[in-house]
Amino acid sequence: MQQRPITEGYKPLLDLKRTELAIKLVKDSFERGLSSELRLSRVTSPLFVPRGSGINDDLTGVENPVRFTVGALDHAEMEVVQSLAKWKRLALADYGYPPGFGIYTDMNALRPDDVLDPVHSVYVDQWDWELVLEPQLRSLSILRQVVRKIYEVIKRTEFVVCEHFPAIEPALPDEITFIHTEESLARYPHLSPEEREHELAREHRAIFLTGIGAQLSDGKPHGIRAPDYDDWSTETPDGFRGLNGDIIIWNPVIQRPLELSSMGIRVSKEALLRQLELCEAEHRAELYWHRRLLAGEYPETVGGGIGQSRLCMYFLRKAHIGEVQAGVWPRETLEACRAQGVPLM
Repeated sequence: MQQRPITEGYKPLLDLKRTELAIKLVKDSFERGLSSELRLSRVTSPLFVPRGSGINDDLTGVENPVRFTVGALDHAEMEVVQSLAKWKRLALADYGYPPGFGIYTDMNALRPDDVLDPVHSVYVDQWDWELVLEPQLRSLSILRQVVRKIYEVIKRTEFVVCEHFPAIEPALPDEITFIHTEESLARYPHLSPEEREHELAREHRAIFLTGIGAQLSDGKPHGIRAPDYDDWSTETPDGFRGLNGDIIIWNPVIQRPLELSSMGIRVSKEALLRQLELCEAEHRAELYWHRRLLAGEYPETVGGGIGQSRLCMYFLRKAHIGEVQAGVWPRETLEACRAQGVPLM
């Protein structure tokens, strides 16, 4: 769907100074809640990783990471991370975290191939988190349990924001609705995946859309997922496939869905080999990260990323992500925001 640079008639509820104060409130409140709810310890994470190690996140497989060489390491080539989906599992193994506990980190990434619009920017900031599971807990019910816990933290943070800034009123529903991509296809067979998300988010206001990456009954996946982090191919008791999904809420300011989190139970050895074959990417099995997984060195985990600027944008009722993070924008966007009195950072 083509998006305007800025919502027509929009005026910010908070000025720039109060916005900065509110951003800190959101980040502090949510981070504390996430850590306590899922029993996560904060760790330090890398900004870049060696190219060819298999540690960087390939996202949909077509995005090009930012690369550079390090002279002091014989000009070894590095990649700025696009997310930390695979690095976290490696860290959990090396740190020795037991089942029921995990880690989170402030991730700063660059995604220069992203289309710039009101909710996408080159700079990506999110809480990347990962929780160790007992092998027998790799199930849809556990995934839903974790999603509900995260949603409760989102709800509590909204309450805190509304208490501190009375001009902002709560908008989230009491519960999040679980929907499989196959169900969304059956309901809206003539709509694109993006249009299905739009209709479902508008109706329910908060959804967890599962099974992203697996081929649906129309022969197409709802969306593309890399084969080596989320498990999107395992069959579940409801007859569908996928132990992963996205938390999506309805943004009333811009009148469109807002994806807050992509997450899932991570691939087992069997799921990794199956998905590599499905994606014709068997060669990745020879990479450092993949060899360690296939050797049984990593724990079973569930994890994901939660967008920091996306959360701030939603809670503070902003119409553009540039109101809550510093970035670069097309001239059309800058001019439209300036004409409407909307300050971008």
